[in-house]
Amino acid sequence: MDYMEKYKMWVEDPYFDEQTKLELKNLTDEKEIEDRFFKDLEFGTAGLRGKIGAGTNRMNVYTVSLATQGLASTILKRGEEAKKRGVAIAYDVRMYSDKFAEIAARVLAANGIKVYLFDGIRPTPMLSYTIRKLGTISGIVITASHNPKDYNGYKVYWEEGSQILDEIADEILSEISKIGHYKNVKMMNFDEAKDKGLIEILGKEIDDQYTREILNMAINDENVDKDIKIVYTPLNGTGNKPVRRVLKERGFNNIIVVPEQENPDPTFATVGYPNPEDTKAFKYARELGLREKADLLLATDPDSDRVAVAVMNDNGDYTYLNGNQTGALLVNYIVTQRHAKNDLSSNAAIVKSIVTGDLGKAVAKKYGVTTFETLTGFKNICAKANEWDITGEYKFLFGYEESIGYVYQDLVRDKDAIVSSMIIAEMAGYYKNKGMSLLDVLENMYSEYGYYAEKQISIVLEGIEGQYRIKRMMDDIRHQPIMSIGEMMLKDTIDYLRDETDAGKSNVLRFFLDDGSWYAIRPSGTEPKIKIYIYTVADTKENANEKIELIEKVVLHRIESVN
Repeated sequence: MDYMEKYKMWVEDPYFDEQTKLELKNLTDEKEIEDRFFKDLEFGTAGLRGKIGAGTNRMNVYTVSLATQGLASTILKRGEEAKKRGVAIAYDVRMYSDKFAEIAARVLAANGIKVYLFDGIRPTPMLSYTIRKLGTISGIVITASHNPKDYNGYKVYWEEGSQILDEIADEILSEISKIGHYKNVKMMNFDEAKDKGLIEILGKEIDDQYTREILNMAINDENVDKDIKIVYTPLNGTGNKPVRRVLKERGFNNIIVVPEQENPDPTFATVGYPNPEDTKAFKYARELGLREKADLLLATDPDSDRVAVAVMNDNGDYTYLNGNQTGALLVNYIVTQRHAKNDLSSNAAIVKSIVTGDLGKAVAKKYGVTTFETLTGFKNICAKANEWDITGEYKFLFGYEESIGYVYQDLVRDKDAIVSSMIIAEMAGYYKNKGMSLLDVLENMYSEYGYYAEKQISIVLEGIEGQYRIKRMMDDIRHQPIMSIGEMMLKDTIDYLRDETDAGKSNVLRFFLDDGSWYAIRPSGTEPKIKIYIYTVADTKENANEKIELIEKVVLHRIESVN
């Protein structure tokens, strides 16, 4: 069927509810109809993510139910034990998150699969923790992470507590393709499923266990200035209670929460785009921090798996750390402190994505810690930890990527802003006790390892034509790479789609220059963007930044010349 036939089927089929039909009937722009129906919302290793609304290319109760039936069929093939182990489900503050979570629970229950559903909003990392704690076969979290308010998503996890990889995703996709009409999805009444014990509600007990285990991950509890003043914003998301609780129970009593962004708000009215990677998200936190003269600003994204940091500088304002800088600081703190305590195993390893900078890698090398690189996404980073659980070859110490995601040790198998917030607060308090800020520490690292600079550029290209243009951009530079930028010559290229690498296959191009600089280009897996990552290293900060500007100018000119 073409998009218009699909549209008419949704409007006329009695299976679809009247509210859905009314929404579709009120559409007057054929381009909008086309965008909603020209394809099915793609199920990949990130599960589903898209705009909320009626249509096959939207997040709604029908697309969620279809995906869940595919997951249910995948679990059923693994027998009675898998059914009994069940599926944990968590959800965030976004519009319809609770509704989508309930629909998923009802579909699984109708298939005879046990469901553990949280009694309210929870951070994404707590879903990973719960899978590992309860030993479920799978997990679902309803979230669109840091996307704008009109988005939602559906992420699937497997028994290790990490997001599914291609093998399981392909299996679920295959099962989805067999379902046919939405009416073939099984569905059970929610109260009936609870009465039959197929849906169990999770609450405070899991919260308490999670908090206790995080507190046990403290590296230093002495020589830490716990009076350090921190302004924290959960950006109206799920982080408010768990982050504050962990910091309070660690003894950090000087935590000030941004009042306008404290409580859940699916419209994100005070921030618009709730991505703490964007410094504009810190507007309220900065204003409060300046009034309170706070040492540190912390912001977690709506599902609280990512955290960003800003540090008071010598000019009485805040310097915003990017994900590479925070990641390198965390590597430095964890490795040096564990080394000082003789608590660094000989086979310790850190894992970063291929588009993450190399400063943390340089620190790790000094202390004999191995660095591994994976494709973008914590499903790939944590896959290494899953592998080492079996082989015992390495001990997973820390994983991170430039997009402000970090995980310490193996309490969870995903990025975790609650654990990370605690370690960041501890780290900042430890150095404050020594009369240093995190900016001072970073400067010392640059002096020792070289001045690393980085910049990420995103070009947003929405809709069908945007997708096609992104493809043309990738094809153009793949087949005709830029041979020189100023005095920097192209030394090597890795095409992760076509070359054999340890990292795996993905549509990512990485270009290495002869001075140690490099840049990478890839389409976003979750948003209508093409992303460019630029990294340089030099003997001075000025030289490193000059190289960034030059590479940016040349690469952007080339990319944007492709129509």
